[in-house]
Amino acid sequence: MKKKYQIFVSSTYEDLKEERDLVIKAILEMGHIPVGMEMFSAGDEQQWQLIQSQINDCDYYIIISAFRYGSMDGDISYTEKEYDYAFSKGIPVLGFVINEDVKWPATKVDKNATKVEKLTSFKSKIQSKLVSFWNDKNDLYGKVSISLMKQFNTNPRTGWVKSSESMGPEVLKEISRLSTENSDLRKEIEEYENKLNNEEKAEFEKTLNTLKHNKRSPSFFYYGGEDWEYENEEFTLLEIFNLLAPELMIENSSKYCSMYLGTMLNPDKERELRAEWPIPSNTVRKILADLNVLEIIKPSTKKHSVKDENDYWTLTEQGKKLFKEVRRELLDKNLENGKIASVKNEKTTKTKK
Repeated sequence: MKKKYQIFVSSTYEDLKEERDLVIKAILEMGHIPVGMEMFSAGDEQQWQLIQSQINDCDYYIIISAFRYGSMDGDISYTEKEYDYAFSKGIPVLGFVINEDVKWPATKVDKNATKVEKLTSFKSKIQSKLVSFWNDKNDLYGKVSISLMKQFNTNPRTGWVKSSESMGPEVLKEISRLSTENSDLRKEIEEYENKLNNEEKAEFEKTLNTLKHNKRSPSFFYYGGEDWEYENEEFTLLEIFNLLAPELMIENSSKYCSMYLGTMLNPDKERELRAEWPIPSNTVRKILADLNVLEIIKPSTKKHSVKDENDYWTLTEQGKKLFKEVRRELLDKNLENGKIASVKNEKTTKTKK
C-alpha cells in the first residue's frame, strides 16, 4: 500500500526562496505532498489558525534556518512559533541549519541585535533535536532527500493512501456487514413508522367519531331579553371545533369563544345577541373542557397581565393535524362537487343547443 506523506516546509521566506523551491521540488520528486504557509502575512489570527490546521494534517515538519530570524508575532518569530507548535503536536521535526562559516549575502543577514540574539537561541533549539548542516541550496536539496528517506523507513507515519488501496478483505467484509445491518435497521424504522402512522390514524378516527356523535344544544341571551332562550337546534362537537379551531391557532379566551360561537350559531339572525357571554359561561367551559379531554385543545401558556382574569385556550399539535385533515377533506369534497356541477352545466348547455 503506497503512502503519500504531507510535509510542512518552514523557514524565513525572502532570503531562502530558492532553497525552499528546491526542497519542495525534492519532496514532489519523491512523490509526496509539500505544504508551506509563507504566502500568508504575519499578524493575522485567522491565518495562524489555518497554519495550525495545516501542521496538524502533516506527517513531517522541516525547518530551514540561515541568517534571518523572520517576521515576529510579539516576542517570537512566526518561523519559531510554527516550529514550537509542530513539536508540541508530536510531529517528527527535521532541522536544517546553515553552516556558520558559509559566505552569505549581507542583504540576507539580520543586523538587529535583538533578532540576532533570538536567532542564535532558536538555532540552538533546533540543534537539540535531529539536525543537518548545509552549505548551499544544492547541498540542502540532497540532505533533505536523504533525511526524509530515512524518516520514512525508521519512523513511518499515517500518510495518505487511495481509498481503493486501503480496503483490505477485512475492511470489505466489515463494510458488507454494516451495509446489511443498515438495511435491517432501515426496515425496522420503516415498520415502526408504519405502526406509529397506523396508531395515529386509529386515534384520529376515534377522536373524529367522538366529535361527530356528541352534540350540544346551547341557549342564547339576546339584547332586551330577560332570560336565556333555548332552541332545539343541536350542533355536533365537530361543528363547534371547526368553528373554534381557526380562532385558537394562536390563542383566545373562553369569553371570546362564547361571543364567537354565539355569533356563528345564533338561530335568530334578526335579533342581536348581547356582547358578553351570549352563550352561558358554564356551557362554553364544558365544551372547551371536552375538547381538552380529547387533547385537541389545551390551556395557553402565553403570559398575560396580572389584571387579566380570563382563561385562554390554544390548539394542540394533534388539534392542528385534526383540523388540517378535516378542512382538507372538505376542500376536496367541494372541488369534486364543483367538477360534477360543471359537467352538469356543460351537458345542459349542449342539450339547449
